[in-house]
Amino acid sequence: MSLSNWDEIRTAYQVARLGTVSGAAEVLGVHHATVIRHIDALEGRLGVKLFQRHARGYTATEAGADLLKVAAATDDQFSQLMGRIKGQDGGVSGELVVTSVVGFSSILVPVLARFQAAHDGLAVRYLTDSRMFRLEYGEAHVAIRAGNIPEEPDNVVQPLQGILPRLVASTAYTRRFGLPKDLADLKRHRWVSAAGDQVRAPHHRWLADHVPEDAVVFRASEPAAMTAAVLNGVGIGFVTAHNLDAWPDLVELMPSDPAWRSKLWLVTHVDLHRTAKVQAFVRFLKEESKAWQ
Repeated sequence: MSLSNWDEIRTAYQVARLGTVSGAAEVLGVHHATVIRHIDALEGRLGVKLFQRHARGYTATEAGADLLKVAAATDDQFSQLMGRIKGQDGGVSGELVVTSVVGFSSILVPVLARFQAAHDGLAVRYLTDSRMFRLEYGEAHVAIRAGNIPEEPDNVVQPLQGILPRLVASTAYTRRFGLPKDLADLKRHRWVSAAGDQVRAPHHRWLADHVPEDAVVFRASEPAAMTAAVLNGVGIGFVTAHNLDAWPDLVELMPSDPAWRSKLWLVTHVDLHRTAKVQAFVRFLKEESKAWQ
């Protein structure tokens, strides 16, 4: 492969990663016309369409996804090689892309900040969405996922310390409605719970078993919104230990039930699992997760 071919493939990778010509041009430091020329030349050389063009940008075709999977791994490994050659902190440099379950940012962002502070040459991109980012297509280096163990082929899956939520109410709520006396008394109280995919979490399933539907007065699909509702006295609900420590206005109502714990999984792709920055972050995250209890 010639250098010009690699430039075209790298351009296609950035277009697929960012979804727009303008975004790729900015990252690569070239004119948007150069990006379009590279894409056209590469598609002409291969004889296939790599992207579907639409009003919002570019989406990789099946052929494009296959090519870009290789390009993502090659680009990352080349960056690691350059880091080692330049002696930049053992190769922990370039961009680290991490994705997690929605609502995990309050726990994970401080971890990412501390990791980045230890590695000056590192840029972090943190992605959360309702869809699952595909490691095999180079959309992320590391994923934190919840629920059943991920089973995608070619992924390295490791258990991560799970999160045990706390059942709380605000002091404003308790002044107005009092405290539950026991489990049976939960039914007469007002509740904040989940909507959408969040209802599958173990603590929300427990809630559905113990509290009637009409007692839930507020539902949200985003954990931050549920926490805000609890803080504002709307009802009783679940928060993380991090939230409980940060908001002295919250009152813990009962000890956490081990059945509420969500299983978490640390997922990397086999092609990038042993690169320096991925290994460094995986070790760092495992150590940090010990404090999540």
